[in-house]
Amino acid sequence: MKTAKLAHICAVSALALPLWSCSQQAATASASPTSETGTQPAVIRIDGSSTVYPITEAVAEEFQKTTGARITISISGTGGGFKRLCAGEVAIIGASRPIKRSEEQACATSKLAFIELPIAYDGLAVVVNPRNRWVRSMSLRELKRIWEPAAQKKVLSWNHVRPEWPELPLHLFGAGVDSGTYDYFTKAVIGQEHQSRGDFTSSEDDNVLVQGVSRDVSALGFFSLAYYEENRDKLKLVPVDDGEPQNGDGPIAPSRTTVSDGTYQPLSRPIFVYVSKAALAQPEVAALLEFYLDNAPALVKEARYVPLPESAYALVHKRLKAGKVGSLFAGKGSEIGVTVEELLAHE
Repeated sequence: MKTAKLAHICAVSALALPLWSCSQQAATASASPTSETGTQPAVIRIDGSSTVYPITEAVAEEFQKTTGARITISISGTGGGFKRLCAGEVAIIGASRPIKRSEEQACATSKLAFIELPIAYDGLAVVVNPRNRWVRSMSLRELKRIWEPAAQKKVLSWNHVRPEWPELPLHLFGAGVDSGTYDYFTKAVIGQEHQSRGDFTSSEDDNVLVQGVSRDVSALGFFSLAYYEENRDKLKLVPVDDGEPQNGDGPIAPSRTTVSDGTYQPLSRPIFVYVSKAALAQPEVAALLEFYLDNAPALVKEARYVPLPESAYALVHKRLKAGKVGSLFAGKGSEIGVTVEELLAHE
């Protein structure tokens, strides 16, 4: 899959790059696009999550082929994306968690209304180096022992987690602290968003994390399942036991099946796009989002994420057409174990 490489190329730039500058295929499709009046169409600006990026990039490529639209995508993380959305700097963002109350308040202060559109499910993969022979699975309790704030300067080697594991230094890699992936992981594992030890290698670019774990036998990391799937020959997946009998017997590895059926808990989550309601009044933005939802089931799979059920996509379409503003999550941020279908059905 080329999207992981494209994300790295786009993420290292401080500027929003035209999508067609990040993709040879899209560059050819949208070279010197013009409207029927002979003028260039407006640029649709998108920012946000590196997790959602591969899906949005695939959608935008296909949309540009058929419409000649001009689209730029930046990757500043979910938190950075919400800042830009609420400031009116971009029309659309990708988010790997729901909007927080503080971010809702920032949008309200700017008098910016937004529409929340769930687009897929994702699992968070816990990974180690393939040369790691001692880890076959981990419990949620062990992950908390490693990542909680109190672990800093205390849990420093593998045998601090389990006495039978080797006395090798524990090198940690995780999502950037502005990312929704970091927020969701800390909520699911530690019990509180944005709380963890600080002595780990963090990055908004999942490829940096993949490279770090793949080169270090002592490494442990977490990031989106899609990036594990792209790099499975370089990484070893760690099944996780949440300690809840109702969610299955023993450790469970993330996969499309276990994410979709809800057995990989609590590290499965919905991911989103958010659009400014004012921007949605622009025909090209409305057309892009309709195209996004129409093609999401196929393109979500292509990007190695888990599509929502057809019934859920129908309800998301309805939400878009109705211009339903606000969040299904009422500003609570990451909600563990909640399905999009349940929330949409009771809206």
